[in-house]
Amino acid sequence: MDFGKVRHPEEINFELPPASPATQLVLTRLTSATYLKPKIYLGCPTWANKDWLGTYYPAGLPAKDFLHYYSQQFNTIELNTTHYRIPDQTTVAKWCGAVTPEFKFCPKWPKQISHEQELLHVESATDAFCTALLHFKENLGVSFLQLPPGFGPNQLNILEKFLTDLPRAIPLAIELRHPDWFSDPIAFEELSAVLEACEVSTVITDVAGRRNVLHQRLTTATAFIRFNGYLHNTTDYARADAWLEQLTTWMEQGLQTLYFFVHYEEIIHSPKLIRYMLEKLATVSGLPPEGAMPIPQPVQGSLFD
Repeated sequence: MDFGKVRHPEEINFELPPASPATQLVLTRLTSATYLKPKIYLGCPTWANKDWLGTYYPAGLPAKDFLHYYSQQFNTIELNTTHYRIPDQTTVAKWCGAVTPEFKFCPKWPKQISHEQELLHVESATDAFCTALLHFKENLGVSFLQLPPGFGPNQLNILEKFLTDLPRAIPLAIELRHPDWFSDPIAFEELSAVLEACEVSTVITDVAGRRNVLHQRLTTATAFIRFNGYLHNTTDYARADAWLEQLTTWMEQGLQTLYFFVHYEEIIHSPKLIRYMLEKLATVSGLPPEGAMPIPQPVQGSLFD
């Protein structure tokens, strides 16, 4: 993730800000009386990871089989390919046929809708993408709409109309980057009210160079977090510990679904951090920490066999 990239991440204060008091109110209001345990999904931004060959994938695995083995290791993926092209039904069926029934795809909305037209006059493209999303069926997680850096509070009415017209069957989270959303408390609360009314989640992004997007405000009982690791050392794991503490609190307050995506420039590090988090989350979720583990590789024979 290039957004928020800095030259010296070791100089950044990665401390999490306090959770918004409104988050607890939202979770308390939305939690069902039959709520038991949250659904937890941890994954990466891509399955096309050649660096995993011989560790998380079998050595020599053909690229066409990467997704299948990815779904054996993780239960969700941040599907960025849909940002560039709306997939047809055949493609979606092929993807879904490669994964487990419990696996969730989280498709990113097309840039034509979000960046090129900024939600204006996008009815045809929106209908086409919503149709594609529904083809994922039970494998559809939460889609996410990343708005461009220039999309600011003065365009809230455009966002509200877009969300109001969107079918409720489409799970959605919104990622905002314009700094004015976060520097103006009134604008941010107006935004949050719209998202709550439309049953749309927020995306929380944890990157080095833009700490203001780490807002800790949930508008539904779903948390969608994009975490960018940098240092591959105790600093990143301390950041993970802080997130685990926050997530545990939200679970106690009624969080129903968690999506947590780990980005690294060197993708080999992502499964290590995910495995660490899975083992920690197992103690509060009661779920076994499955996946994100190197798999046994065939051992070539020797002259002495």
